Parts: sequence; C-alpha cells; structure tokens
Amino acid sequence: MNRWIVAVVFALCAMPSLAAVEAELLADPELRVRYAVFIEEMRCPKCQNQNLAGSDSPIASDLRREIRRLLEEGKSDQEITDFMVERYGDYVLYRPPLQRNTVFLWVGPGLFAAFGLVVMLIVVQRGRRQRAMQQGEEVVAQPLTSDEREQLQKILGDKAPRDPGKGPGSEK
Repeated sequence: MNRWIVAVVFALCAMPSLAAVEAELLADPELRVRYAVFIEEMRCPKCQNQNLAGSDSPIASDLRREIRRLLEEGKSDQEITDFMVERYGDYVLYRPPLQRNTVFLWVGPGLFAAFGLVVMLIVVQRGRRQRAMQQGEEVVAQPLTSDEREQLQKILGDKAPRDPGKGPGSEK
C-alpha cells in the first residue's frame, strides 16, 4: 500500500514538468535552433513575465504551434516577428523596438539610475558636512550682507549689536 502512495506522489510531482514539453520536434536542426530562439524571445500574452518556453498556458501552447507552423512554411525571422507583433502587439516581444510609445522603456532605467546617483551624492555631501561640524572642524562663514544684518536686528530687537565691529567692549 505504501508503495502505491509513493508512486502516486511521484507521478503527481512529475506532471508539471511534462506540461511544457513539446510533443512535436522539428525535423531540421536549423529550424529547431530558430524555434528555440523564438520561444525564448517571445512573451506569453497571458502570463505577465514568462516567455513562451516557460509558460504552460493554452495561449502559449497555441503560439508555439503557430511559430512551428510558420517555420515549417519557410517564413523568415522578420516575417514571423511581424506576424506575432501584428496579432499581439509589441507586448509579445521581450525587447520592443525603439518607438515613440516605447521610449520610456529604453530611457527610463538610465533616468532612474542618474536620479539615484544625484540623490546619493547629495546624501554623502550632507553627511560629510555633518561629520565635519561634529568633529569641531572650523566651518568658514561668510560675512552677512547689510540686508541680512537688518533682518537679524529686526528679529533680535535690542539684544543684537548694531554693527559687529562696534559692540560693547570693542571701542578703542
């Protein structure tokens, strides 16, 4: 009885691995290579991010069969790609062409990387300044402009000296 249970469990575990195996192989080795490239490079329309080779959905099976048929009819790679794009749109391609509607797909990662680099540089620069101030390093201050001095006097009122060089005890 235990042997039957073990055999059934092994059979059930092996079933998913058999799901994506192609029953018909192409006779010509060159066609097999082209077929393998196509099913790796084409995306399943139903599955979000799986290629045709890794998907066991019914639509992926139909697409694999369609690619096999087109290869056997002698269609070129470009003709097969055009057929698939015409039918399913650019989504079916893992590497969509550079067009007006796909520019962000190609440029976006570079923009995000540049933005991240700028943010990282700002954070590092602020950290260096804070460490310098904590370690007591002298920070060179620029003198206040006359407008800034007037604003400071308004804020502090009578507590602030009128001129930094003419405060109490600075007379000679």
